[in-house]
Amino acid sequence: QVQLVESGGGLVQAGGSLRLSCAASGRTFSSYAMGWFRQAPGKERTFVAYISWSGSRLYYADSVKGRFTISRDNAKNTVYLQMNSLKPEDTAVYYCSAKLDNNYSMRVSGYDYWGQGTQVTVSS
Repeated sequence: QVQLVESGGGLVQAGGSLRLSCAASGRTFSSYAMGWFRQAPGKERTFVAYISWSGSRLYYADSVKGRFTISRDNAKNTVYLQMNSLKPEDTAVYYCSAKLDNNYSMRVSGYDYWGQGTQVTVSS
């Protein structure tokens, strides 16, 4: 079993930055790949970013490419999402997720564990 706890959300003006963190416990952190998803009100949960076990493979949704950066610190059991140049359309609840294999996926069903989410609100 894996427990995931996100933090770092909040209210920021357009053009600003936030860094989300996701602390993991319950299993060897370096044995699973991680992802970030987001869900805006009334919309489906969508893929934001993926990072492999070692951090060597990274993938991003087109909507955040060049603005967001996913990273991980296996010694701290933590994955991060650095979000720069934020836009009002980035407003959503952001979820951290873990998958037990190292295969890239942008599907919600491709992940095995989820955090409770953290709210990010970008004002115009």
